[in-house]
Amino acid sequence: MNQSIRNIAIIAHVDHGKTTLVDKLLKEGGVFRANQQVEERAMDSMDLEKEKGITIKAKNTSVHWKDKIVNIVDTPGHADFGGEVERALRMVDGVLLVVDAYDGPQAQTRFVLRKALAHGLKVVIVINKIDRDNAEPAKMYDKVLELLMELNATEEQFDAPVVYGSGRDGYMMYHIGEEKKDMTPLFQTILDHVPPPFAKPNEPFHMLVSNIDWSDYVGRIAVGKILGGTAKVGESVFVIRHSDGKRIRAKISKVFEFTGLGTRETEIAVAGNIVGLAGFEDVDIGDTLTADENGHPLPFTQIDPPTLEMQFCVNDGPLVGTEGKLVTSRQLRERLMRELKVNVSIQIEDTDKAGIFNVKARGAMQVAVLVETMRREGFELLVSRPTVIEKVIDGKRMEPYETVWIEVPDECVGSIMQNMANRKGQLTNMEKHQHSTMIEATITTRGLIGMEIDVVNATSGRGVLSHLFKEYGPYAGEVLTRITGTLIATEAGETTAYALIMVQERGKLFVSPGESVYEGMIVGENPRNEDIACNAVREKKLTNFRSQGEGVATGLTPATKLSLERAIEYIASDEFVEVTPKSLRLRKRILNNGARQKASKSQKQ
Repeated sequence: MNQSIRNIAIIAHVDHGKTTLVDKLLKEGGVFRANQQVEERAMDSMDLEKEKGITIKAKNTSVHWKDKIVNIVDTPGHADFGGEVERALRMVDGVLLVVDAYDGPQAQTRFVLRKALAHGLKVVIVINKIDRDNAEPAKMYDKVLELLMELNATEEQFDAPVVYGSGRDGYMMYHIGEEKKDMTPLFQTILDHVPPPFAKPNEPFHMLVSNIDWSDYVGRIAVGKILGGTAKVGESVFVIRHSDGKRIRAKISKVFEFTGLGTRETEIAVAGNIVGLAGFEDVDIGDTLTADENGHPLPFTQIDPPTLEMQFCVNDGPLVGTEGKLVTSRQLRERLMRELKVNVSIQIEDTDKAGIFNVKARGAMQVAVLVETMRREGFELLVSRPTVIEKVIDGKRMEPYETVWIEVPDECVGSIMQNMANRKGQLTNMEKHQHSTMIEATITTRGLIGMEIDVVNATSGRGVLSHLFKEYGPYAGEVLTRITGTLIATEAGETTAYALIMVQERGKLFVSPGESVYEGMIVGENPRNEDIACNAVREKKLTNFRSQGEGVATGLTPATKLSLERAIEYIASDEFVEVTPKSLRLRKRILNNGARQKASKSQKQ
């Protein structure tokens, strides 16, 4: 045991103040100077995390408080990033369960907490945001206890200590109504209730690789908790590969300790601490590092299997290469294989067709984050609609089911229930809140694809949807997820206001005047369930007479622009999203109108 160290993970639902709380702990732990300007949510270092306001990658930091080291792992709250959560929980001995004093425990709280309890971790409850209007901290604490009971917490886990406060305003207290001072009650509770890391300092060095970092100077950095012995610079160790059990000799070239938002080099790291080690050319998550030549590989947690698969294809459209630099099949494959090294929860397979790769993942959000990262790196690619991964169990066709929670304004409940019925969702619970209704249902993963868009549209952006993998169940039959058709361009060129005014009479536009389009590209949505070909580049013929309002796009409605995540869920099985560094385009798989109709006829026969 190393009494001077505590290793904790912070778990919470999206937007319950988890990352802001870490910022305050860092500030009070003396990581920032008193006059230092610190950007908010400093732990969310990826651009995508800042833009979406969510945590995507599990990250490590360290706070020194009263001669103790508190290593903190910030975990994602979204179920799609379950692989990140699994890895983080392998390194810690306790969790801070952060719950909003108004919203209470939500879907993602349940997801990560269930994992933490299964690992036997101690829980410290933090009722956050007690300064919110209509906050009910005492009631939310009772709800957390109900959740712990529901998730079969042990008696010790159920007797979790609780603190109340506001991460934003920088105070915590043991009981409601105490003086609002600083974060001391939380620090003290962590030291009192989270056990020091179980480690064996007298045994040879051994560590399970829980994460991989990268540095331009030293290459791959293996991150994990030292379970025994010490790690010294220059020491020889063996890498026992998780994939094939091979043993490879290597030498530790650098040892990094986490401190604040960065790392610092050290000559030696002790048992129980979370560190980064460099000097390994080929090391992966799940590998074991050991100084003992005859050491055994450490067990690696099974990660929830992927439930969705989709195709990543080389861009074969007419505009290929005009906006991105990385467009070849080789470049696309290399990038996907690189992702495989650091993301254990996805699987990538080559197909029998050149330039097409199958990517299996936990959810559409996870894939959207990967695609968005790639487009920012300069890639152009095509992405298909997600399809669920089915299984045959005891000779029966089975598909994944999820539990879904939808919080909607009271007046929108009817339309959401209708939408859910169309998708074969089964209502399991309904709870009335002060200004909203919480709907809980069981639905197939297939039925869930694209539902978030429908919820946003039906509630004018006020609805919130969360979901969690439940189980594999019997195949539910045909599910109608998109009831609209598309408007497809027949000519290549630049769109004109004159042409779009006529096109918009058929439906909703996805393009604005002055955009490049090509044959087979989707330029809008038809309310009826059929595709309509239209000319979006037609120009007005010049005459000797000047018409009234000429040159003005009278009555042209602004185009609807879908985000990447929504576009992936929107497209049908015969469509692609074309992703480039500058544009998102929706298109048919077969671009030529005649060839597409011929293929459609042969399918029906």
